[in-house]
Amino acid sequence: MDITSLQNPRVKHIVKLRDDKRQRKQDGLMLVEGVDEIQLARSAGYQPQTLISAPELTSRNIEGISTENITVNRLVFEKISYRENPDGWLAVFPIPSASLEDLKLNDVPLVIIAESIEKPGNLGAMLRTADAAHVNAVLVCDPRVDVWNPNVVRASRGAVFSVPTIECDNASALEWLRSRKIQVLAATPSAETVYSDINLRESVAIAVGTEDKGLTDFWMSNADVKVRIPMVGRVNSLNVSVSTALIVYEAIRQRSHPQ
Repeated sequence: MDITSLQNPRVKHIVKLRDDKRQRKQDGLMLVEGVDEIQLARSAGYQPQTLISAPELTSRNIEGISTENITVNRLVFEKISYRENPDGWLAVFPIPSASLEDLKLNDVPLVIIAESIEKPGNLGAMLRTADAAHVNAVLVCDPRVDVWNPNVVRASRGAVFSVPTIECDNASALEWLRSRKIQVLAATPSAETVYSDINLRESVAIAVGTEDKGLTDFWMSNADVKVRIPMVGRVNSLNVSVSTALIVYEAIRQRSHPQ
């Protein structure tokens, strides 16, 4: 057993990487917990800097990783873990480095613009949708939650590695979209047009905002089209990840059928 003390400096550093955005940014490092999530990151081409395991907790093995391997006891792992019922595997990865110019698009791009999303669970769920629908990119504009927050990684089930995800400001995102002739669709309850009545077979970026305030004036004024999702209940809004999934899969439905 390499580490058994909760006071070990490595343990304290890992806890800081888990809890402190500034520490992650300063070190360029992030945590990924769980066999499936670690394997997905690897399959996307990323390799961990350090692999940590607790033999008392592990029931599955991770093979073929040539990196620093550290074993810890159960108490130490529970200290550094950010999951309930951990499976005994946690890895330290370099934070992926990418920019808008690095993105590779197909002939008819489908992009998600996530503006000022606050909750890690919502952003993670949106990334899972993006992975399932093979969305070209997720632009996280003016973010309030750190994309590399361990809770985003957990909620995305590792999809943060399989979907090109870029943090950027609104103006840079719009300039990039305009230069590639990608129309901007704004999702807002105030729109007159229902989302399923719009042609989504062309290049499109679906812009969604916070649940309480929606999109800012920036995207509302720069959108090429505005759509709403019909709601007949007493609640006047859907979870932002659900709204995103509905519109994304309408685009997939339309694109899979001839016009």
